[in-house]
Amino acid sequence: MSTETVRSYRDLVVWQKSMLLAADAYRLTRLLPKQEEYRMASQIIRAAASIPANIAEGHGRGTRKDYAHFISIARGSLSELETFILLTRSLDLVDAAACDEVLHLAEEVGRMLTALRGRLAPRT
Repeated sequence: MSTETVRSYRDLVVWQKSMLLAADAYRLTRLLPKQEEYRMASQIIRAAASIPANIAEGHGRGTRKDYAHFISIARGSLSELETFILLTRSLDLVDAAACDEVLHLAEEVGRMLTALRGRLAPRT
């Protein structure tokens, strides 16, 4: 969207990718054992949903400083999600290949969030 005007957070590729990530993470939780439904699954879903939600909220704020703050929160939620996925994989709760697919998209979203945060940094 570099040549078009961003009218809404929904126009942001990072938001679109983070929505895909949240959906993939949610689907991954369906593969967890039933006893993890209220433990690991709920943590994964909460962290994953927080990423696009904070991008959207930050975009809706009035200042670059506020926007950057919410992008930082989204980046923190992404790190939390990655940690839960890595733990899920290390405990053999879900097939490693399924976890790796989600982690690959998480890395891409992470690079995009870092780049966006850098563009929002105060200009000196």
